[in-house]
Amino acid sequence: MTVRSAWFPALLAAALAATIAFLTLPVVAIFVDSSPRDLIDSLGEPGALDALWLSLRTTAAAMAVILLVGTPAAYLLATRSFRGRAVLITLIELPLVLPPAVAGIALLAAVGPSGIAGGSLEALGIELSLTTAGVVVALTFVASPFYVRQGIAAFAAVDPTLRDASRTLGASEARGFARVMIPAAMPGLAAGGALALGRALGEFGATLMFAGSFQGVTQTVPLAIYDRFATDFDAALALSAVLVAVAAGILLAAKLVAGSEALGRAAR
Repeated sequence: MTVRSAWFPALLAAALAATIAFLTLPVVAIFVDSSPRDLIDSLGEPGALDALWLSLRTTAAAMAVILLVGTPAAYLLATRSFRGRAVLITLIELPLVLPPAVAGIALLAAVGPSGIAGGSLEALGIELSLTTAGVVVALTFVASPFYVRQGIAAFAAVDPTLRDASRTLGASEARGFARVMIPAAMPGLAAGGALALGRALGEFGATLMFAGSFQGVTQTVPLAIYDRFATDFDAALALSAVLVAVAAGILLAAKLVAGSEALGRAAR
């Protein structure tokens, strides 16, 4: 390779090095400044375990809703062509680009006490704002587009002959969806689920605006970190390290699922 032709690979390597350094240095710094003892002590502080437990419960509830509703919705959008489909996909993607504070205001305007659907919900005895249920709603709103958008791409990438073959063999569309399409799209669905789960765990702005930050009720880990930031930076740093570790575990699990699915298809 001549010097003249070697500049572009060197440029690519420099760009990759700069990207890796910029994206990983802040994360590494959290763990450099937080010892294992600090992590353990941070979980023993008043409200820390409450915030962690609340984050896990509300995130699990939000993910259950996202998976149960988002999976068939993504399948429909991936396998049907109809007028207005592009508009629907755009509406699904819109929360991805909303500022967090705007997402919280939007939820208040929609399902808050004075929102367009607030009166109907109150008549049914349902209160969402400033409640734990409101946290679940906020997490679902900001995280579901990550899963649905990835799910559309995953289902669209499945060879349509697989679906047609299941119908030819007498399987209903529902059975083909459960037994053929979901397993075939599983790597993409797992990736989308990991992104949605990570987004839900780290959600801050919409939750604060819509549900508030009340210890044991609506204060998730990101809100607890913000609460400690002004008074105890070390505690905020340690809680941040816990959240980063959980998020890293989620991404690793998703990659393992995708890898096992790929190996399984190769073996077949």
